[in-house]
Amino acid sequence: MLLPVLGAVAALSGDEFETEPINYTKSAPQDRVTQLQGQIDRGQVTLKRSGLPGYLVSVLQQLQIPVSSQVLVFSKTSFQRDYISPRTPRALYFNDDTYVGWVQGGEVLEFSTADPQLGAVFYVLRQEPAAKPKFERQTYECLSCHSSTLTRGVPGHTVRSVFPGRDGQPALAAGTFVTSDESPMEERWGGWYVTGTHGQQRHMGNVTVKDAAQAETLDRSTGANATDLRRWFDASPYLTKHSDIVALMVLEHQTSVQNLITRANQETRKALHYEQALNRELGRGPDFRSDSTLSRVRSVGDPLVRGLLFAKEAPLTAPVAGTSGFSREFAARGPWDKQRRSLRDFDLRTRLFKYPCSYLVYSKAFDGLPPLAKEYVYTRLGQVLRGEDTSAEFARLSPADRKAALEILMATKPDFAAFQAQPATGPPSPG
Repeated sequence: MLLPVLGAVAALSGDEFETEPINYTKSAPQDRVTQLQGQIDRGQVTLKRSGLPGYLVSVLQQLQIPVSSQVLVFSKTSFQRDYISPRTPRALYFNDDTYVGWVQGGEVLEFSTADPQLGAVFYVLRQEPAAKPKFERQTYECLSCHSSTLTRGVPGHTVRSVFPGRDGQPALAAGTFVTSDESPMEERWGGWYVTGTHGQQRHMGNVTVKDAAQAETLDRSTGANATDLRRWFDASPYLTKHSDIVALMVLEHQTSVQNLITRANQETRKALHYEQALNRELGRGPDFRSDSTLSRVRSVGDPLVRGLLFAKEAPLTAPVAGTSGFSREFAARGPWDKQRRSLRDFDLRTRLFKYPCSYLVYSKAFDGLPPLAKEYVYTRLGQVLRGEDTSAEFARLSPADRKAALEILMATKPDFAAFQAQPATGPPSPG
């Protein structure tokens, strides 16, 4: 619902999430939007409505989402698609866990937020004036796309790249791409506007195609290195004139790793729930751990470790620079070690971040991992960053990369540091 998704996808049955231990729709979310609604209901916060954006500016302020995060998508890939076109793109704004969508003339603002236990939870906020506006939770309509093969089988998010026609309608016959930090740049941002410089690298942003048959000859140079969107549409109704390339790159990384975190959380909980029932049936103690359960934890923990460490990140071949100030604001949030290093520090010359470990280790979703899953992830992170794991999948991490990332984690993530100080008797080893 929030991020552009469409096309032939394998939607999962709602039953996957409606039974123990997930209970997706029956469980009360514990996310930013729910917390804001509570403040509104108690009279602690008043949302202000202003002109064309409606509640947008006030909501962004309350959710602590920077305006500099604005990215613009003009493909008709939202449930408000009738309002979207290359001349009236949809604006998305985000922070580490919450996303807001706004379209010109739209009846609602769209929200999605990463709940620590449920994964992505979706809401709309009607734009008409109200004394106490209500965020309305959305479930099955959104999950038809947002709990599919596109999201690794969990309630989540995805960023999609399409071949958009001149009216914004995707040429689905030409194919689409789910994009992350692992995607080559030439597959990214079809149907999106992109502001920023990137040298000789090319992407699919800022351009349209006549029809699906023309897609293979898409002229990516037409939209390259754009720092001004005025040639394509009037940006004055939007909060900024940018659709920052660095914000887009962070968005792709973040949505992908958030899905990995949700998958590790929910699959571990399912495994433990099943094992508890089996232990009771077989008369085993409640703390018994079977090889099957440990194997299921490894199967979701290893992809998360690879995602956190950018193991398959597509390299940059030229420097990248944004236009909106997003890079500066994002990096200014820390935390830092004593050498003033942070996992939010950008590189933007050969890769996205200077230190190859994701800032999402600080997220509430990561902290909400079941202990068994977190212990496994912490074990593997320690093994890789100390250089004990020299396997090919982490070969791109230099000794200096590993050392710096480990030192930053030890200084800024107290429970990680405490775990690494324990005797090596923790969760299962890889394999």
